[in-house]
Amino acid sequence: MNFTNWLGTLPGVVAQGLIWGIMAIGVFITFKILDIADLTVDGSICTGAAVCAVLMTVYGVNIWVAILAATVAGVLCGLVTGLIHTLLGIPAILAGILTQLMLWSVNLILMGKSNVALPGQVYHVAVSNLEERLLQTNLTLILFVVGLIALLYWFFGTELGSSLRATGNNLHMSRAQGINTDFAKVLGLMISNGIVAMSGALLAQFSGSADINMGRGAIVIGLAAVVVGEAVVSKLSSGFIVRLLGVALGGVCYYFVFSTIVFLGLRTDLLKMFSALVVAFFLGMPYVKKRYFKKAVKGGKKDA
Repeated sequence: MNFTNWLGTLPGVVAQGLIWGIMAIGVFITFKILDIADLTVDGSICTGAAVCAVLMTVYGVNIWVAILAATVAGVLCGLVTGLIHTLLGIPAILAGILTQLMLWSVNLILMGKSNVALPGQVYHVAVSNLEERLLQTNLTLILFVVGLIALLYWFFGTELGSSLRATGNNLHMSRAQGINTDFAKVLGLMISNGIVAMSGALLAQFSGSADINMGRGAIVIGLAAVVVGEAVVSKLSSGFIVRLLGVALGGVCYYFVFSTIVFLGLRTDLLKMFSALVVAFFLGMPYVKKRYFKKAVKGGKKDA
């Protein structure tokens, strides 16, 4: 691949990055707001893609109705995880794993096979991978991102949204203030996985198919987008809306790196390892700085 060809792929990179940025916003809700590591997303993103693909190809459903149905399916996935966690007392991370395992079978049943291709006459209506439609695709996805962020900004400013944020900040204090924290957790998981499933529906349209393996490692990509996006915008502002924009931008940055790796001829099967190392670096850096570097500074002052 020469440099000119690499530049030609950038519109597609931005489009795919925005789709994964939407997914990362869903991860942000559980990981940053609720302080829950939810692994349901590896399954719910595929569920969204499967529901959208089957409705459009088998039943001829309108594309926007299919996206809405995919979002509702993701909401139900989050509900299952939330109920397993709150009603059965199973830790959230394990509840997500259990739901993810169940969704593997559910997704296969929905699709009837491991892959469902979207026919061209249906596929081209919305998000397309064709060069002549890339600008329209990116504009549509930008509107999706802006609309989603505006809706979330409004919701988390309401009393109900504030109770979710309070639950994540201090669980015991929230209970003392009369907040139903179990309900807040379930609702947060539902919203998160609904957004993730919506991104799965968009991804299926962009790639032209829904595949049973398309969600494998999605949580790593989502976390990478979250930590990279927050690192990019942290110097600008700590405002909630800026952080959400940063997460979406993190998805674009991730796929820009992916495109660069392909351009350099490096092995793409190392990308997930690279993503995991990026996540580990950004998540571990505050602890490393607190434990090692501050002690060194204190020691230097004492010796002086």
